[in-house]
Amino acid sequence: MKNTIAERIYDFLKDYPPFNLISKTTLLEVARNVEIQYFEKDTIIFNQDDAPHEHFYIINQGSVRLYRFVNNEKKNLDICDEGDLFGLRPLIMNEHYLMGAAANEEVILYGIPIGLFHTIIAESPKVSQFLIASFATNTRDPYSDKHKGKLFANVSSVQKSDSSFAEVQSAKYTKNPIMCTEEITIKEACQIMTAAKVNSIIVAIDKIPIGIITDKDIRTKIGTGLFLITEKVNSIMTSPVVTFPEKITVAEAQIAILKHKVSHICITKDGTPETEIVGVLGDHDLNIVQGNNPIFLTREIKYATDVETLRHIRVQASELTSRYLEQEIPIYFITKVISEINTAITKRIIKLSITEMGEEPPAAYAWLAMGSQGRKEQLLITDQDNALVFENVPEEDYVRVQDYFLRLSTKVTEKLNTVGFEYCPANIMASNPKWCISLKEWKKQFKDWVNHPTSEKILLSIIFFDFEYIAGDQDLYHQMSDSVFRYIADKEIFLGFLSKATLNNPAPLGFFKQFLVEQDGEHKDQFDIKSRAIRPLVDAARIFSLHHNLKINNTIARYEKLMEVEPQNRDFFESCANAFKILLQFRTLQGLANHDAGKFVDINSLSKADRLKLKSCFKPIKNVHESLSNRFNISLIP
Repeated sequence: MKNTIAERIYDFLKDYPPFNLISKTTLLEVARNVEIQYFEKDTIIFNQDDAPHEHFYIINQGSVRLYRFVNNEKKNLDICDEGDLFGLRPLIMNEHYLMGAAANEEVILYGIPIGLFHTIIAESPKVSQFLIASFATNTRDPYSDKHKGKLFANVSSVQKSDSSFAEVQSAKYTKNPIMCTEEITIKEACQIMTAAKVNSIIVAIDKIPIGIITDKDIRTKIGTGLFLITEKVNSIMTSPVVTFPEKITVAEAQIAILKHKVSHICITKDGTPETEIVGVLGDHDLNIVQGNNPIFLTREIKYATDVETLRHIRVQASELTSRYLEQEIPIYFITKVISEINTAITKRIIKLSITEMGEEPPAAYAWLAMGSQGRKEQLLITDQDNALVFENVPEEDYVRVQDYFLRLSTKVTEKLNTVGFEYCPANIMASNPKWCISLKEWKKQFKDWVNHPTSEKILLSIIFFDFEYIAGDQDLYHQMSDSVFRYIADKEIFLGFLSKATLNNPAPLGFFKQFLVEQDGEHKDQFDIKSRAIRPLVDAARIFSLHHNLKINNTIARYEKLMEVEPQNRDFFESCANAFKILLQFRTLQGLANHDAGKFVDINSLSKADRLKLKSCFKPIKNVHESLSNRFNISLIP
């Protein structure tokens, strides 16, 4: 008899990391040993300093509040919801909990046996590396050889890296702080704070800070009746103020706030109370710095109510990309993180747009991303490529249903554009009637592309092949995916056409090994790193994957799988994967530096080392061209 409860637990776990990295057999064993726990709202799951439990937890339903007591004051640190892990400290360090956990609402937890999971960690480096990436915040590279394959379990201490990002990152503070004189009343100061929408006001004489009043002072000194609101501000201000120079780091600010037991620091020109104030830094500002991580950003997305908020979050994601690159985090890890943020933004935009429509969709649908977003390689804010498929409906309802989804898609693409993803120049978007059709019509259209591969249809199919599910009915996505691979299963000639299109891409180097740059136009004398270097590797990975019926979109993942499928060509595919990683990182750095899509590179501005680094990636491209030409008999393609 099947253990249906275990199977339900398995179905839930398999969609969340690190459980999605575990084999089905092993994960089913985990599911059989899971302890299901229910907690009512505000029930304590474990307290700070409690002895370690025998389980760590993943949330099945509801949410959990994590908190910590600092100087006898309870501070809420985070809210975890469905799919989030918590209580992992016993697995990593086998020490008492450093924070407490309580049910934020009614919650169902799956308790994962720590003893069982230690065995899985030992046998699965990927699971180990995931946990290292989650916890090794004090290392520059959580996937470095130094830590590869190891957890910090059973290690007496974790050494702090001298180059920890928080130690050197400059803290961002509020410039031009709100000030008042010591002669005004508390009431007047409160009115100024309310009008300026700030939680603190600096009491100053000729811009020299002598005290500070915060929201906390108002609550604890006025709200409790200790002082009258008609008294002067100097009766409740905190004085003297804690001051620092303008180049204070995050770590310095954190230490100062804890040391002096204050919530705000004054930033002055020379860091002393005797010079002019230039800014104020509150603990909220530090929380934002610490919160600029994928988990924080995706939660902000989840509760965003307008597009401007989403635009701001996407800017933060770009800052996160830059920070990861500075920390030398592997590019594959970065692409996964940023792709999840982009996906979350798109999902939220779809939800907001449906609300604007004022009516629910008239039929099941699936929103699909294509191009770099579909491959989960959209590190920079580039053009949007998307499509929509809706379920087959009666012929008499088709126009009405398509009209709804076209109007919805227009709202979505407009919002994506506002966030920063520009409209596709070729109009390959779900707001285009050609890219917003039923499942039946999609199958018919794709069949036509395969059977009649004109240059235009080949281009369209290349873009389409990287489609990825974003939102809606996932079954529609799977039906499309199955039909695509079914149509091309015996169409080797079609892969030949795709290969020929790839070979038509301009080469990166000329006869004398010089970079081939644009000869005219806006980007004259610049190197097109996207078309000449990255695209051939992306296209080749796609073609080889289609050849082997591999339902994988990401370029690096495709090459890694191809190494397994064709072990005799492992070195070749590995060289392609490494070249792609270097080129993608190079393009991303260029794009962040120039505030653009990073497509064009000014070769003359590069150092000799960077030029050599680029050229080292071109041999795999040449090998790719030769492999495609030989394998798919390009010479026979008309």
